Amino acid sequence: MIDPSRHAFTRCIVAICVLAIGAQIAAAHAAPTAIEQFQTYQAALAKDAQNKDWSTYLADAKQLQDFLHDAPTSRLEVARAYLRVNNHAAALAETRGFLALGQTNAALASPLFDPIRSVIAAQVARNQSAISHASTAFELPETALLPEDLDFDPITKRFFVTAVLGKKIVSVDSHGVSRIFAEAPNGWPMVALKIDPKHRRLWATEVAFSDFKSIASADRGHSVLLEYDLDNAHLLDRIEGPAHSGLGDMALTAGGEPIVSDGDSGGVYRVEHGALRRIDHGEFISPQTPTFCGDSNIAFVPDYVRGLARLNLDTGKVVWLRADKHALYGIDGLYCRGHTLTATQNGASPARVVEFKLDAAGTAVTGERIIERGTAGASDVTHGVFVGTVFYFIAHAGWEMLDDQGSPKPGVPPTRAVLMRIAR
Repeated sequence: MIDPSRHAFTRCIVAICVLAIGAQIAAAHAAPTAIEQFQTYQAALAKDAQNKDWSTYLADAKQLQDFLHDAPTSRLEVARAYLRVNNHAAALAETRGFLALGQTNAALASPLFDPIRSVIAAQVARNQSAISHASTAFELPETALLPEDLDFDPITKRFFVTAVLGKKIVSVDSHGVSRIFAEAPNGWPMVALKIDPKHRRLWATEVAFSDFKSIASADRGHSVLLEYDLDNAHLLDRIEGPAHSGLGDMALTAGGEPIVSDGDSGGVYRVEHGALRRIDHGEFISPQTPTFCGDSNIAFVPDYVRGLARLNLDTGKVVWLRADKHALYGIDGLYCRGHTLTATQNGASPARVVEFKLDAAGTAVTGERIIERGTAGASDVTHGVFVGTVFYFIAHAGWEMLDDQGSPKPGVPPTRAVLMRIAR
């Protein structure tokens, strides 16, 4: 995650009009990065709205839609623009296209949509309905952990979980009995986590969120990648992340090499000679959890804003997946089994866990199956892990306990996180 998946760390969802991502742009990029382009589009839309220049707004919204690969919220923005210029037929077509992706949005309640409301009401209600195929595995015993990522050690048969508020890594057995594996060395939130059972290593990230008031101002914006001995919890290495980074998501290659995503500033990194080297060329806005489908040279990388891409780790080339009928934005965790990608999608509306079927070449999504959507128990999904054929996922982490500065909301009691499971 860091997503900014939900927090600017991770819950960075494209709101219908303005999403701000504080970006640090590498000077080496001659062409505008995706973050720079996105900010340019957002600024243009804001200016158009301020001037009430709705014809230009429509043109700019269409450009943004193309840039975001028809992300659901970009389609809805075009629909809003059509309503502003009184083209109700075109607005209805775009809104139906949005709803066909299984999505909802609070913007649909706006009076702006009154001219087409009666036509779309039934589909909106269907998209808001709950779907549940998973069952509760166990609850974490400690409240206010705010777990983010998890993995499983097949040798000790224990889950390992990072805690944002708890600022530690805990190990948990299948009954939910936990013990501390390691405290955060810097006292910052613990975020991404991956286990290399062959080499007995645990990799994790520690992130000083720039918007968390509880973190010392001098520390904010710092990230580190940590390497532990899985058997004795000794810290073996500490690798500094780039300035103003949020190293919130990670995958391991078949050889155990970490591939780390920076959800705040858009980079994807690998470890070389004891340091992090950026391997993408600036095409991502908020990359999340990478995954591999057999070929360790090609990583599938979800961008919280732009969709799903294939990234060549050697060349940095990015190819975006085609998915005309599927919503690929807002993915936090991503996991491959065969030709199926399982995603925890907390940036979708409603939040959901979903399986995406790939074509034989792995270049297009051809189908989907919703595992969990819109249920009270799975309202706050973050990450997951396969244990054999069973997929476990953090279904209710507890982000609703915090305000935008990472502080506990008054009157909102801490809750125990819930892990759910489904057999494939």
